[in-house]
Amino acid sequence: MTPPDTRAEPPDTGDEHPMLEGFLDFHRQTLRWKCAGLTDEQLRLRAIDSSSLTLLGLVRHLAEVERSWFVRRFAGRDVPVIYCTGKDPDGDFDNVDTADVQADWATFDRAVAESKEAAKGASLTAEFLHPRHHKVYSLRWVYLHMIEEYARHNGHADLLRERIDGATGE
Repeated sequence: MTPPDTRAEPPDTGDEHPMLEGFLDFHRQTLRWKCAGLTDEQLRLRAIDSSSLTLLGLVRHLAEVERSWFVRRFAGRDVPVIYCTGKDPDGDFDNVDTADVQADWATFDRAVAESKEAAKGASLTAEFLHPRHHKVYSLRWVYLHMIEEYARHNGHADLLRERIDGATGE
């Protein structure tokens, strides 16, 4: 059964920054909606035999990506990675079998809050140099990239959720 849809629609008009934040929030809420009502075991379930993707892995991955782009790269804060290391670059996806689901949701919520704080009041044209890519990016690019990242992974979440319990939805 599809859980009730409580997502807030992004704005239809207005300034660019609130619109980008609204669309990103919509996609953040979509991930929560796709995971709503499932047990910890279902969130950890590799529902497609040929894939290691899980809903919990997506939650962990998006927390890692939020923090990486907004906090570490855009804001330039020296914060450690959450799940992924040089020795375990896919730890966000791979290490879910015994992961604490509530702790991972709390980490996700903190990463989103840190992201919002990092971007608060900043100009969309503010730029930073990515240390590994040796390219300059703007905050606008980060927002657009994160919307794309969530949209792609929410498509994965939709398929995983349908495979787990048949629930479908936008």
